[in-house]
Amino acid sequence: MEFERLLEIVGDEAVFESGLLLAGDVKPADVQKQLSRWTTAGRLYQLRRGLYALAQAYSKVKPHPFAIANRIVSGSYVSLQSALAYYGMIPEHAPLTTSVTTRRPQSHHTPLGDFDYRHVSTALFFGYLRIALGDEQHAFVASPEKALLDLIYLTPGSDAPAYLRELRLQNLDRLNIARLHEFADRIGKLKLQRAAKIVTQLALVEAEEYETL
Repeated sequence: MEFERLLEIVGDEAVFESGLLLAGDVKPADVQKQLSRWTTAGRLYQLRRGLYALAQAYSKVKPHPFAIANRIVSGSYVSLQSALAYYGMIPEHAPLTTSVTTRRPQSHHTPLGDFDYRHVSTALFFGYLRIALGDEQHAFVASPEKALLDLIYLTPGSDAPAYLRELRLQNLDRLNIARLHEFADRIGKLKLQRAAKIVTQLALVEAEEYETL
């Protein structure tokens, strides 16, 4: 296969699976050798085994980190600081894209960014939605309420008022407080229920401050 033919097949894709190239009378071993050559030459980025993206010079679409995160580990959704930063609820940019999954915890370092996956049980794998990211890209991302609860659940001591203040949560009007408590009660952990009450108080204080401006 010539590189021009590859561009015809995957040029409009943000990322692509090597299996996309196996249609017709082709040998998988030959396809893999050619992908390896193009990766070595800097024409492709390998994100994990079998998952690639075109290098920037050849790509029509800039892959969004959230879309990449979903594709690296299927059955995952972006959460914790990454989702909170996306919603503008914490002031810091989150350079590491963090997701949760029911699979084993793992990390992936790629030419397009670093991706971390935290394990949760099947019972906690809910509260996410499919978000449009532009350029026909989509990703599963935790709702603001679930992103915050995932962070608290997975961080020791995070139900302490001091920790929650240190997060410097902002734009708390974007939280659905009723849903926050609903999710905390559904999970059934006292730690999350305590944190939800503290966050509710922080939201009330923030609302009062806005009213006095």
